[in-house]
Amino acid sequence: MCLIRVCAARPKLFVQKKNILTFFLFPFGIALLLAGLFFDTGAADVVQVDTTPTPDRLAEPTLPASPSQADHGAQVYWLSCLPCHGDKGQGLTDEFRSTYPPEEQYCWNRGCHGEVSYDQGFTIPKKIPAVIGQTTLAKFTDAAQLNAYIRAAMPFWKPGSLTEDESWRVTAFILRQNNLWDDQTELNASNAANVTIPRAAFLTPVGTPQQPEAQKGNGTMIWFILIGVLGLIVLLMFILKKSRNTTTI
Repeated sequence: MCLIRVCAARPKLFVQKKNILTFFLFPFGIALLLAGLFFDTGAADVVQVDTTPTPDRLAEPTLPASPSQADHGAQVYWLSCLPCHGDKGQGLTDEFRSTYPPEEQYCWNRGCHGEVSYDQGFTIPKKIPAVIGQTTLAKFTDAAQLNAYIRAAMPFWKPGSLTEDESWRVTAFILRQNNLWDDQTELNASNAANVTIPRAAFLTPVGTPQQPEAQKGNGTMIWFILIGVLGLIVLLMFILKKSRNTTTI
């Protein structure tokens, strides 16, 4: 009779144990599924390919519908200044020279711009300064002085060849790119001395880029999911251990 009672009790105990496992394994599986979907989404963002076409850095700038003086100056810069001072005013850097065809990247080693140039060539220095960015215009006090230098000494291979309009246009362009000219009115001899070039404007250190808030939020969410999953695992192990002790008794 005792054996019959034990046998009758075993199915009930098995059903109870099965219900407990189902109750805790179901949310555990849901948590793992959500975590998997979350990580898959993050992986997809990382491997996303940018299909934006790469612009031609050596192409002539296009004028807007209503071009300003500095907009016209961008074309003067492209024609007379860009080959030496760079497409972004960075100077004749190794990175900028890499945009040229391989046979033209070391032109001073050839006859056109080397120490012994061709009849139609000219010698250029290997280091050409930047005109846009920190410390680039610090030696000039105002727009009038900058324009006078451009008019007298530029372009390097043919100084003084720019017209008066061209020199004012490229001066306005360079100042605008350095955030020293709003380009709302025309820059000329009557107002250029009032456009000062403060030395401090080129000595401000570059700030450290801040981490985007979205990335910080994603990292916090990952930790919450991992802690939740670990908590469910610990709770499940505790329930299983307790059920085994009850069965043994």
